[in-house]
Amino acid sequence: MSKHLWNPINAVVATAAMLALAGCGEKPQTAGSTPKSDTKSWEGSTTAYAAAGYKAADKAAWELQLRQRAQSQNDYARAPAKPQ
Repeated sequence: MSKHLWNPINAVVATAAMLALAGCGEKPQTAGSTPKSDTKSWEGSTTAYAAAGYKAADKAAWELQLRQRAQSQNDYARAPAKPQ
């Protein structure tokens, strides 16, 4: 009796081997250049995501932007006045 090369057991073994080897070719997933954690927040460089009017390395401007952002998220400040 002749044996077939691709019987169900061989197919399962071949599939398992392919799945096991698929992870070997994975590339590292890094974010690239990450900012240093020891720099001050306001010393970061200006990017496209910086708020309008923000000047890099200006602590007072940084704190002003944080206060304005927090105030715009304050629901009590955004809600209309209660009618009398």
